[in-house]
Amino acid sequence: MSNRIVLNGISYHGKGAIENIIPELKSRGKNKVFVCTDESLIKFGVAQKVTDLLKNAGINFEIYSDIKPNPTIKNVQDGVNSFKNAQADSIVAIGGGSAMDTAKAIGIIINNPEFADVRSLEGVAPTKKHAVFTIAVPTTAGTAAEVTINYVITDVEKKRKFVCVDTNDIPEIAVVDPDMMSSMPKGLTASTGMDALTHAIEGYITKGACAISDMFHLEAIKLISHSLRGAVEGTPEGREGMALGQYIAGMGFSNVGLGIVHSMAHGLSALYDTPHGVACAIILPYGLEYNAPVAGKRYRAIGKAMGVDGIDYMNDDEAAKATINAVKKLSSDVGIPADLKGILKESDIQFLSESAFADACCPGNPRDTNVNEIKELYKSMM
Repeated sequence: MSNRIVLNGISYHGKGAIENIIPELKSRGKNKVFVCTDESLIKFGVAQKVTDLLKNAGINFEIYSDIKPNPTIKNVQDGVNSFKNAQADSIVAIGGGSAMDTAKAIGIIINNPEFADVRSLEGVAPTKKHAVFTIAVPTTAGTAAEVTINYVITDVEKKRKFVCVDTNDIPEIAVVDPDMMSSMPKGLTASTGMDALTHAIEGYITKGACAISDMFHLEAIKLISHSLRGAVEGTPEGREGMALGQYIAGMGFSNVGLGIVHSMAHGLSALYDTPHGVACAIILPYGLEYNAPVAGKRYRAIGKAMGVDGIDYMNDDEAAKATINAVKKLSSDVGIPADLKGILKESDIQFLSESAFADACCPGNPRDTNVNEIKELYKSMM
């Protein structure tokens, strides 16, 4: 079986990486930029770090910031209209997954207008043209949307999220600058960081895992596990480690898929507006316990990357348990709740389970599942 790997054509990493935005735009003759971001990043001056560069370079731009934390179909459609009205020729997406996912959908629809209803983009859509030229600038260390071929949109009417997978949506350029993440509050740093860890771990045990993705995921697990606590406390080393670790995780999972942790988390975000990273962090240990009978032998490498003491001398069951405990400990240390009490309503479990089973991430889970087993997993978290 062959393995396909899709990555950014160009990516910049490290402090000061945003200085590369202007040369990249100018070298391509771009002169009207559609800046896709969110209101909080404008309010706190984060987006201004990039828009000031555009101003000083004499590049015209228009800002679109009507984006919810879980972006909706309407957010995308309004963005498409705004892009057209602005007569823009490129996109600079500044933000976390919300802004970048919205930008991806906008860029795809502009060049593939037959998908203007947005819903038709669900799954693997047969788009013909690459999205509008996009530079993605993450402000959170978690989603890795700047390097993935995935994006997630919320269907408010149907109370569900849907995943879009399309090689045409990947930004041509990623600019991963830890300085753009320096103002993240502790809670957001923790939740997005645990999302990144979930990407790396689920990507490592997914059915589609391969030698190349394993290399990415194990290095990402190591970086994230050793950096997240520091990042939450605001240390420069922690921020830099997380910026790189979450990107490397994205290099892997984007190409091989995820599993039921993400498919279950998507429903919680759509129904309750639960932050995606929090949902992933809570579900991850339960998902690992559920998948242990099938994927447990792979947990030793995960635990070793996380720095679990003595794991080389444990049997497979002991190594799996030690790894799961290390995940729980990291999650607890950064302030993530241990269960879904106060979030999940029993009356919603059937709907959530059906949605999770139908989610695009579910088929990649290493253990074959069904709606009833997912229901029991949800119940175990109450």
